[in-house]
Amino acid sequence: MPRGKRQRVPTPPRTTPLTRMIDAPSEPPRVTALDVLELATSKWRAGERLDIGKLADELGVGRATVFRWVGNKEQLYGEVVSAAFAQTLEWAKRASSGTGAKFLTGVTHNLLRALLSSQPLRKFIQHDPEFAMRIVMSSSSPVEHRVISSVRALIEGEVATGNLEPAMETGALAYVIVRIAESFLYRDVISGDQPDVETATTAIGLLFTATASKPSAPRTLSRIKRA
Repeated sequence: MPRGKRQRVPTPPRTTPLTRMIDAPSEPPRVTALDVLELATSKWRAGERLDIGKLADELGVGRATVFRWVGNKEQLYGEVVSAAFAQTLEWAKRASSGTGAKFLTGVTHNLLRALLSSQPLRKFIQHDPEFAMRIVMSSSSPVEHRVISSVRALIEGEVATGNLEPAMETGALAYVIVRIAESFLYRDVISGDQPDVETATTAIGLLFTATASKPSAPRTLSRIKRA
């Protein structure tokens, strides 16, 4: 190197978030509450019973952490069943046609048929009917609240487009519909009779077709003057 001439130090390239991700050693993905739900759902679909301790061990996190994330076992079952119901409802909507009462009745029929043929749901009920009914019908579980909210939103969607004029307030109508559907869908557990989707659909369809009564026009009384 000639004397007196400084060596030029190359400028390092600018570091970006992408560069850091590429250069840094890969880190194991962080487990979240959604991972617990996903794992629990896969086991429920396979007909397995949920055990929070086993879920924690399989995910490699502490049991106390999972309990903090999901609550107790009943709450976790409630979230799993709620998610399954939401997916089934979306399918029932896509499989139905028409508008107003016709559409809503079609959704009801498709939904109840799908729930009746759901192997995970039937196995869940068969394993422990009393516990299962507490999950799907109790006010302490998220299932019924979310089912009623979903049905109400479905009804209000048809009301908003002018395709339906229900005879009842939408919240009350949704509650009655869900109760009718439950009583026929889980009839084997409730009364020992076979589930009856067709009768449930007919009864609920009548509620959809019932329209709000419009007030009659006031009568005009005219006086006849005699000459």
